[in-house]
Amino acid sequence: MIEIRLHGRGGQGVVASGEMIALAAVYEGKYCRAFPFYGSARRGSPVVAFAQIGEMDEATRCYVYTPDIVLILDPEIPKAVDVTTGLKREGVIIWNTTLSPEEALKELDVEVSKIGVVDATTIALESFGRPIPNTALLGAFVKTTGLLKLESIEKAIRKRFPGEIAEKNIVAARRGYEEVRVYER
Repeated sequence: MIEIRLHGRGGQGVVASGEMIALAAVYEGKYCRAFPFYGSARRGSPVVAFAQIGEMDEATRCYVYTPDIVLILDPEIPKAVDVTTGLKREGVIIWNTTLSPEEALKELDVEVSKIGVVDATTIALESFGRPIPNTALLGAFVKTTGLLKLESIEKAIRKRFPGEIAEKNIVAARRGYEEVRVYER
């Protein structure tokens, strides 16, 4: 079972990201679950969501304490929340940040097998005019982990969003895929 934990703030598409990961996994014939954990239900508050990809009999609906992968949608959330708690030593991080991969690892003070960094907020602003980094980060997730195909994420985006909004989000996902900087230990 691959366990994924997503961190961000309300309004950044954290929950939608988990759902689109799950949907993309289903499109590839994999079993997946996605579920959110809300604290304060207001825009700007910390939000955590989870996804699991694996066998049906291994899936749970509980908080992911030892994730294999952590996605960080908000560049500043690591200053407020310990986003790396429980992350497996061989884990993977994908972070929406302008830091280099080496700077990001130093900032997070964690040992992982791989980190992908991308300025997903700028990509979102340039792609569809709103600072919602989720789809750009999903493209970075695909390239960094190799767990899913970009085509499956695009299909999930089309399922989640209508017409022109979907197409603009697909542009963001493709840019996230192309612009992510990956560092592997």
